[in-house]
Amino acid sequence: MSRLTGWWSGRGSAAKVELYTRWSFHFFLLIEIAAIGLVPVADSRYNPLVSPLGLALTLLVLAHSVLNAVLSSRALDWALDRRDRPVRLATAMVLLTVGGSLTVLALRATDVLDASVAAAVVTGLVTFAMGGLVLCARRPRRMLYVVLAAGLATCIAVVAMGIHPVEGLGYAIGIILGGGGLAAACGFSAWLMKIVWELERSRDVQARLAVAEERLRFGRDLHDILGRNLSVIALKSELAVQLARRERPEAVDQMIEVQRIARESQREVRDVVRGYREADLRVELEGARGVLDAAGIDCDVDTTGPVLPDEVQSALGWVVRETTTNVLRHGDARRCAIAVREEEGAVLLTVENDGAGSPSGGGVGVGGRPGGGIGRGPGGGIGDGPGSGLAGLRERLAAVGGSLEAGPGDGGTFLVTARVPVPRTSGMSRTEVAG
Repeated sequence: MSRLTGWWSGRGSAAKVELYTRWSFHFFLLIEIAAIGLVPVADSRYNPLVSPLGLALTLLVLAHSVLNAVLSSRALDWALDRRDRPVRLATAMVLLTVGGSLTVLALRATDVLDASVAAAVVTGLVTFAMGGLVLCARRPRRMLYVVLAAGLATCIAVVAMGIHPVEGLGYAIGIILGGGGLAAACGFSAWLMKIVWELERSRDVQARLAVAEERLRFGRDLHDILGRNLSVIALKSELAVQLARRERPEAVDQMIEVQRIARESQREVRDVVRGYREADLRVELEGARGVLDAAGIDCDVDTTGPVLPDEVQSALGWVVRETTTNVLRHGDARRCAIAVREEEGAVLLTVENDGAGSPSGGGVGVGGRPGGGIGRGPGGGIGDGPGSGLAGLRERLAAVGGSLEAGPGDGGTFLVTARVPVPRTSGMSRTEVAG
């Protein structure tokens, strides 16, 4: 079942909106055929099976609807800046609409075609043409001009054919009302689709900026620690060399000081690398979404929950960082869902991905097995030293009274669950942890 629905669930929000919009425009093809093409069929005099005129009208409607669908699709690509404006297709659409409408009106003027059938075909051709043509204009004012010009031109053509002006006025009103409504719907759909994609790109940029900010912070911390201490080590080492050359006993004291500073630097670097400094849960969530999306993994983040103390955010942020890194390193995932919510007086963080069953190491698994993921030892995933993997995450969570569970989820996924009790206080309210 997941494979059958993957074509939809595997898409991002913007891609879903685009897919829905495109298929809505493709559905207009069937609507046009049903609304116009069946009009001659309903009249026995123009049945395409026995009447050449009826067959010609049906083929005209079919060609018009197919061309309109292709034009709409190309115009949507142009609206999203993926291709050039489809000028040739728009020109062909105008020529086919004008030529077909004038031919039908000529048949109506010579009483070869019934008035009701001619009105339905001409009004339908011009109205549906508005849907594709307005997509080739960016400004709403120009879209309005297209509709008004089409209604006025049709009215003039009807009167020029010698048909009663009242009938021409009816053509104009029908085209302006029907074409105006269709043009407004199509123009708004294209505008909405473009806005959704812009918001999607803005969110990606925001996530990448959050990741870049975290990298800068990490690099700044390392520079502050190593830069100062390495300078001191270099000076004391040089002093120890000079004292040793003079056979002064103070050289030993200087080397002991160098050893102390080196060990202190080693400890401080471990503190930075292992995340003992405070982590921002919001930054980690945005960073996870950014790096997973950049790797082609659809990441869904649901982050509605209570306000969290700094130590809880730090512990949960480390869980997000570890699990995200593991999905990238060892998983063959296509989707990953991260959720932070409140449940029975505790904050629950879940990270679930569908890469646990890959032959080469999927998902967030337990170390030592194929698909290893978070763990220690061969295939262990995130880190093999002390404080890494599942053991390291459990230590961090235990410091704030939390717990960690990892194992298979529903539908062949792998699920990591971190639970931290958070007592209710007067300063706590339901809010959004991360955007």
